[in-house]
Amino acid sequence: MNSLHAVKPLDIPLLRLINQQILESKFTMAKEVVGWMGAMQAQDFNMAKWAVGSRFMNSTNKLVESAIDDGQIIRTHLLRPTWHFVSADDIHWMLDLTAPRIKASMRSRDKELGLTDEVIRKSNSILENALEGGMHLSREELVAKLEESHIVNDNNRASHVLMRAELDGIICSGKIKNNKQTYTLLSERVPKTTTLNRDEALYLLALKYFTSHCPATLQDFVWWSGLSVVDAKKALEMVKSKFVSETINDQIYWFTSTINISKPNKDLVHLLPAFDEYLISYKDRTASLPLENHIKAVSNNGIFKPIIVINGKVVGIWKRTIKKDKIILETASFQSHNISIQRMIAEASTYYEKFMNKKIEIISD
Repeated sequence: MNSLHAVKPLDIPLLRLINQQILESKFTMAKEVVGWMGAMQAQDFNMAKWAVGSRFMNSTNKLVESAIDDGQIIRTHLLRPTWHFVSADDIHWMLDLTAPRIKASMRSRDKELGLTDEVIRKSNSILENALEGGMHLSREELVAKLEESHIVNDNNRASHVLMRAELDGIICSGKIKNNKQTYTLLSERVPKTTTLNRDEALYLLALKYFTSHCPATLQDFVWWSGLSVVDAKKALEMVKSKFVSETINDQIYWFTSTINISKPNKDLVHLLPAFDEYLISYKDRTASLPLENHIKAVSNNGIFKPIIVINGKVVGIWKRTIKKDKIILETASFQSHNISIQRMIAEASTYYEKFMNKKIEIISD
């Protein structure tokens, strides 16, 4: 174990690979991963399954889908106003903590769309009635139910209605049906058995984030959690006795009290998915992604592309095309790669090949 005062900026990406369970996972189940991470951004559903799968041993797409079908992990809106995977053990207290702030941020758009409190109450009631008794219905099926009751869907209004029902704890993700995601009732999917008070929830959210995502700063936590700066500071204050801090490049980073930063004896290559926590969960991403390459990996409108990571540094992007009998994986490097790097990328792709249970054909730039 190393003293924190030996930590250098170059150590930050390696430590994040370790703590995010990317380098070497201690987990064997999807639910364990999601619970460890706190929540994982998941608007790109298929890529989000690989985000989970890349963090536990012997993972497969089917194992992650089974965890979703069984209600062990839930896909819903919380933290920031976007989709996340969250463990069934954590969904209720995390919604209680973060949904009010998201709903407040939506008020202006709700007003533009005519989504009054009365309309929301009516739509929530329609959704509850449609899903009662263990029903799992697709978005299209639920939109049809809403339209039958004159809840119109112009201007993508239904997206806001469904998101609000998630934030109100009415609906959540259901079983995958005919290769489509569905919604079901949260109260039936994950009955609420315990309640945390606000301080307990703040404590637990900060503990999960800094344990799984460190090294990280307060600003990183504010960004990831969607909390106000005041609440985030309070949460960090409650957990900081379990961590130690180090100032690096004029920023205060928080670490677990004992860390192993011994350098691996070989280069480490990972193919991480779009919107992966390795990048998106930090306000400042320059430790892994230099500013000059940021636009290559993250578009101006906030689309995070699948990334090639070597020794914790983002060195390129990739995309996939799924065919009947194989996956075509195209890579684009930020700078020229030698043959040994290309060989390591090919080796890293075997993990995704096993996860998807399809042969991979790589096309390099």
